[in-house]
Amino acid sequence: MSRTRTYRCLACRDHTVSRSFDVASLSLQCPVCGSFERFLNEAVYEQFAAFEADPPADLAWDRLDRIEKLVVCERLVRSDKTLADFAVEE
Repeated sequence: MSRTRTYRCLACRDHTVSRSFDVASLSLQCPVCGSFERFLNEAVYEQFAAFEADPPADLAWDRLDRIEKLVVCERLVRSDKTLADFAVEE
């Protein structure tokens, strides 16, 4: 039996969908907010939300744009990367 994964709408952050495959994100129209938005893997979203609430001291989190933040979180959760693998350039 395959495990299902949950994906969260990044526009409204309220609606989730479950799928039987594991990818970083999906793009589909949210039935709650109506936007055609990225649905982020829930594990990646949880890391993103944690860093938004308490930014990592070893990374200039506030200087990253939203896409950069999502890439960092995706790599931390879905690969063997650590915060030491990222640096914000001047």
